[in-house]
Amino acid sequence: MTEQGQSTENTAPERKPRVAITGATGFLGSHLTERLLSEGGHELAILARDAGKARVFENRVDRIVVADITDRDAAAQLVEGADCVVHLVSNFRTASGPPESYRRINVEGTRVMLEAAREASVRRFVHCSTIGVHGHVRQTPANEEAPFNPGDLYQETKLEAEQLCRRMMAETDMEIVIVRPCSLYGPGDMRMLKMFRMLAKRTFLMVGPCRENFHAVYIDDIVEGFLKAMHTPGIGGETFIIGGEGYLPLRDYIALAARTVGAPMPWLRVPYAPLYAAAALCEAICVPLRIEPPLHRRRVRFYRNNRAFDISKAKHVLGYTPKVDLEEGMRRTVAWYRENGYL
Repeated sequence: MTEQGQSTENTAPERKPRVAITGATGFLGSHLTERLLSEGGHELAILARDAGKARVFENRVDRIVVADITDRDAAAQLVEGADCVVHLVSNFRTASGPPESYRRINVEGTRVMLEAAREASVRRFVHCSTIGVHGHVRQTPANEEAPFNPGDLYQETKLEAEQLCRRMMAETDMEIVIVRPCSLYGPGDMRMLKMFRMLAKRTFLMVGPCRENFHAVYIDDIVEGFLKAMHTPGIGGETFIIGGEGYLPLRDYIALAARTVGAPMPWLRVPYAPLYAAAALCEAICVPLRIEPPLHRRRVRFYRNNRAFDISKAKHVLGYTPKVDLEEGMRRTVAWYRENGYL
């Protein structure tokens, strides 16, 4: 068993490139770790906060460190001997969560990992950010140079973490690469499950006209993007948006999701402004009591935020090519939900 703040390690007979991954038990992290395990050719060290979730990788990876992302000693254990660090840890957004957790995990956690990687002479540090740093995109498709416009504390602190990375770029020879994924989905994703359940039960509400664009990326494609960011030479200091091949109006995205679960297009529609006001009131009542509100503003903004991005830089510089279109990706995702009893 792995103890808190300690590590287990199996010594390989020959030195292979070592990759250290934070957030390895999350949706993206688990898929990336499984992909690297299936390919072989690397030593893997992973950081997890939950020892129970980390058991799936026991005796499969070379080192498991169970600790909080801000634990400096644990960070040093994780990155010891690493050639590349992939930093995926991020707090899961809940309206009732303490505001200080966003800065502790997203900002201070990134600072701890950057400093540990620098001290360990890590060659490359790949940082997972979010397209959310751009907020509501006014001119589409937006690229990596689009204005920053974070819309909540999560997005603000993810932008602060990016700024830490840029400062470190000026202070060290370590190659730092920033990846901004579009909206992730696929087998194992639990964030979009509520939408599919409501569509299947015919209780999904359309909020406003739903004309804004939505840009998704299937989990296998985003994993491929991170592998490119880990291995492509000469990209230190660069930022890449990784997304699916295209985007579409939110109403078309919802219609496709409904067809995938065998449901009709939702007809229930409410205006945006009153629902947003109701969400604000709900948060005002629930958050001080540390109760997760059944309705909060971030979910309502989902219907208003315009998200459409240009992935040509990733294509041209990384050689990234998304392979799973939205229709096929949704089919696989819904099949996984049903096989596992979620739908």
